[in-house]
Amino acid sequence: MSTYHPFSNEEAIAYVKEIPNFFSEESNLVCREIGDGNLNLVFHISDQNTAKSIIVKQALPYAKVVGESWPLSLDRARIEREALQIQHNLSLGHVPIVYAYDEELALTVMEDLSDHVIMRQGLINGEQYPLFAEHIGEFLANTLFYTSDLALNPVDKKEQSKKFINPDLCKITEDLIFEDPYHISDNNNYPVTIEDEAQSLRDNLDLHLEVALLREKFLTQSQALLHGDLHTGSIFVTQTSTKVIDPEFAYYGPMGFDIGAVIANLILNYVAQPGWNDSELAVQEKEAQLLLTVANVWKQFESSFRALWNKDVQDLMARTPGYQDLYITRVLQDTVGFAGCKIIRRIVGLAHVADIDTIVSVDLKEVAQRKALAIGKQLILNHRHISSIEELLRIVQDTNPTSRQGATS
Repeated sequence: MSTYHPFSNEEAIAYVKEIPNFFSEESNLVCREIGDGNLNLVFHISDQNTAKSIIVKQALPYAKVVGESWPLSLDRARIEREALQIQHNLSLGHVPIVYAYDEELALTVMEDLSDHVIMRQGLINGEQYPLFAEHIGEFLANTLFYTSDLALNPVDKKEQSKKFINPDLCKITEDLIFEDPYHISDNNNYPVTIEDEAQSLRDNLDLHLEVALLREKFLTQSQALLHGDLHTGSIFVTQTSTKVIDPEFAYYGPMGFDIGAVIANLILNYVAQPGWNDSELAVQEKEAQLLLTVANVWKQFESSFRALWNKDVQDLMARTPGYQDLYITRVLQDTVGFAGCKIIRRIVGLAHVADIDTIVSVDLKEVAQRKALAIGKQLILNHRHISSIEELLRIVQDTNPTSRQGATS
């Protein structure tokens, strides 16, 4: 019987050789450890004879970004694998295939997406993905609707939700997104140039109230099975394909958290555009494209979600006239609030985004940081009063960054 230990390249090759009907006996396999940044080992294994390839992902019993002083449960590998399988079945091909897994070794073997690019890098490079909003809107609608009480028998939904109790990774989210940015914390990480903004986050009690309400929803509202960390670094794209990966933060929570994460990362790229384009016209064109994508993500989600509701809703009381409209409005409001929280944590928290951090100009980077924080605050402060996606777009367009001298809360 296998016992847990971190794999070597040779062990990863030996493991995938045992997967039926994938590599042939004549295969000449090579392996490289490519990592996923913060938490896991990831091995890319390919056959030099055919170029056929596969991915092996293995959880470590601690956060790789910090070390053994930050222990994590290996059960997150099971959670990720089961979420991948559920979301693959529901998402019309927008999630990679799982080929094999070993719970004791905390590893999952899955489809290689080397023919795709990480969306965050693609956006930084100025690429456009015309089908992304349609694809991710469909992914969100299908995975959220069919794992909710709207589509599942309440007993089945409760049984399924038990499988996705994810305390270690939820604790990371609870701290890094809903607490650390609003207090002095060793986990916070920001340049001294925006200390005034960080102080304003700590001092703004109106903001704290809204964050507390959003945190309460994250802690208590088990609406649907979430991806849990749906940023543009967890999405692989081509011009015709969108694939969502890395749902190890999956748990049952409020739908707007996933939708808000997608929108937040598009907004973070939006505020970074002056740092990536030399001409004002190019900046305006990119900003317009990104805002259109934000709008279309929500519109595709809403139209698909309503269609699924009208076709497959199982809860008889959910057919009550007016309930669907109220439900969708609440999801939109949650989306706006959670997007604001995600934006703020990516500027002052532990893990930033390359969209902003790799801007060469120190001055333009600071402007982007300040604009992101200003937008994030406004989204949080106004989220309970939002009734359309156009209102979110107006906040993004109309909010200006504070100056270092004129910073306000």
